Amino acid sequence: MIRSSSQSAGPNDGPKGGFRQAMAWLHTWAGLTLGWVLFLMFVTGTAGYFDTEIDRWMQPELPPPQTRLEAADTAQTLLARLRKEAPQAERWFLSLPTDRNQLYPEVFWQGASVDAGASATSGSLKLNGENGRDFQARDTGGGQLLYQMHWRLHYLSRNQADVIVGFATLFMLVGLVSGIIIHKKIFKDFFTFRPKKGQRSWLDAHNVLSVLGLPFHLMITYSGLIFMAFAYMPLVVVAHYGADAEDRSQFIAEVFDPPGMVDPANKPGELVSLTTPIASTEARWGEGRIRSMDIRHPGDRNARIIFRENIDRSVSNSARQLVFDGITGELLHSVAPALSSSKNIRSVFIGLHEGLFAGPLLRWLYFFSGLLGTGMVATGLVLWAAKRRERSERKGNTVNAGLRLVEKLNVGTIVGLPVGIAAYFWANRLLPVDFEARAAWEVHVLFITWGLTLLYGALRPIRKAWLELMLCASVAFALLPLLNALTADQHLGRTLIQGDWALAGFDLTMFSIGGTWAMVTRHLMRKWSREPADETALHWSELSDPAESAK
Repeated sequence: MIRSSSQSAGPNDGPKGGFRQAMAWLHTWAGLTLGWVLFLMFVTGTAGYFDTEIDRWMQPELPPPQTRLEAADTAQTLLARLRKEAPQAERWFLSLPTDRNQLYPEVFWQGASVDAGASATSGSLKLNGENGRDFQARDTGGGQLLYQMHWRLHYLSRNQADVIVGFATLFMLVGLVSGIIIHKKIFKDFFTFRPKKGQRSWLDAHNVLSVLGLPFHLMITYSGLIFMAFAYMPLVVVAHYGADAEDRSQFIAEVFDPPGMVDPANKPGELVSLTTPIASTEARWGEGRIRSMDIRHPGDRNARIIFRENIDRSVSNSARQLVFDGITGELLHSVAPALSSSKNIRSVFIGLHEGLFAGPLLRWLYFFSGLLGTGMVATGLVLWAAKRRERSERKGNTVNAGLRLVEKLNVGTIVGLPVGIAAYFWANRLLPVDFEARAAWEVHVLFITWGLTLLYGALRPIRKAWLELMLCASVAFALLPLLNALTADQHLGRTLIQGDWALAGFDLTMFSIGGTWAMVTRHLMRKWSREPADETALHWSELSDPAESAK
C-alpha cells in the first residue's frame, strides 16, 4: 500500500517534518524494501487457498475424491499397508479422507527399520482407501508446493526463509499501520472511485485496493507473524528449555502433544484392533468426524493411539483429541481443543490465516482478498517508480540507476512471476509422466521462466516489456484449458457435464486470468498508442498525485 502522496518524502529524503510526514517516509520505504518478496508471498499464498483443487488438476489420473469411505474399513486398510511398508516404526500416522482439505487417505511414518523390511526410515504415501494400493498418478508438487512457497521460498533453507519472510511480514505490518496513519480520508476513499478521470481514477483504484482489503491484510499479516512466532523468537524457548535439538523436541512435545504420552517400554505388545476405539470416538463425535489417527510406538507395550477431530466446523485450528491405550483400547484422556487461553488465541489466528474452515463462498472471498493484496503491493511498487521518474524528468535530471533497476524488477516480477506459475502448470502437462525428476523440474521450469522474464524485462524498452510480457501471460493462462483437453480425459467439457466444479473451476479460473491480462494489455496498447513514443520509461503520469501535479 505505497501511496503516492504530495506529502511523501523524496527518494533521498529522510523523515522530515511532522509525525505524518515521518510515517509517509516509513510507509514508502517499508513497502519498497521487500515489496517483491511480498508480491511472491501474496501470489503463491493466494493460490494456496485452492491447493487441493490445484492438486487434483495436476494429477488427472486420480479417481474422484474418496471422502465417503467408512472410517473403520479405511483405517484397517491403511494399517495393513503400514505394517508392510514400515515395520518397527516409532510412529504411524493415518489421515482419513473427510472433506476438500483431505480428499484421499494418506499414511506417514517415522523411525521404521529398514533391516526389518521397511521401504524407508520415514516416508508418506497417498493411497487408494478401497484397496490400500498406491495411486498410479504422476509425481507433482501440485498446489501444496505453491502454498508452501509463500513461506518456504523453495530453494532456501528453512532458517534463511524464516528470516526473509519474517522481515517481509514485519515490514508489511509497518506499511499497513503507517498507511492507515497517513491516509486522511480512509473512509471516504473506501467508497470513492471516479472512472475516466485520468490520474484521479488511478489513485482511486489504488486506494480502493488498499482500503477494501484492509481487514484481511491486517489479519493475514499479524496471524502470519503469530504462525512463525517460535521461529522468530527462539530465545524465549531457549531460555526455558535450552538450545539443543533434544531440548527443542521436549518443548514441542509439551506444547503440542496431548497428555498421556510415554516413552516406549521396549517390550512387545499387540496393537489393539482399531475398530473398538473408532466406534468409541464416533459415539462421542459423530460419524465422519475423525480426521487422523496417530499411533505412537506401535508394537510396543506403551503404544498410544491419538484420534484427532476434523476442524472443518471451527475457525480454530486446534481440534478435540482422544488418547487411547494402544494395547487395551482403553480411553485414557479426552482433550479439549485448547488447554489455555493463549494457545486458543494462537489457534484461532492460525485458523484464520489458513482458512481451512472456509466453505466455497468464503474460500472465494479469501482468494479475492488475496488478489486485492497482490494488487495493492503491485500498484504500490509501480506508483513508487512512476512518481520518482516524473519528478526526475520535471527537474530535468537524468534517471538514476536505482530507479531503472526498480522499473526493471517491477515488470519482471509483477508480470514475470505469474508467467512462471503458468509455465509451472504447462510443465505439469508437457513433461513425460514417467520422468523420475518431474516434480522437481516442474518448479525448476517456474523459476527458469521467471528468470527469463526478468532478463527480458531488463533488455527490452520498458513499455514494450510490459506489453509483450502481459500478452505472454494472457496467452499462457488462457490456453491452459485447451492444453488440459489435449492431454487429459478430465477436460472442461466433461467436468462441466459431471458437475465436478473443482476441476471445472480450475480451467475457468485460468481462462478468466488470461482474459484479464488480455484486457489490461489491450487497454495499455490503446493508451500508449495515443501518446508520444518514449521507449525509455513507463510513463504512467496519471498515477502521480493530483495535488503535486498541480504545483
